[in-house]
Amino acid sequence: MKQTFNISGMSCEHCVARVEGAIKALPGVKKVKINLKKNNGVVKYDDSQLTDEKIIAAVTAAGYPTEVL
Repeated sequence: MKQTFNISGMSCEHCVARVEGAIKALPGVKKVKINLKKNNGVVKYDDSQLTDEKIIAAVTAAGYPTEVL
């Protein structure tokens, strides 16, 4: 599965690294690409192990409100 998320509140590369870390810590994540300028991220993951909601919860818990685009 491939999904794009709108991620609010990112202002620097440290923010990007924090978001990437929160997502990569989840089981089933295959690839993460965060775009600071567009305030979004594309996540490829195994949908038998992970859901959009779990990704949203992890990124939001890291301090960046997130929603599916």
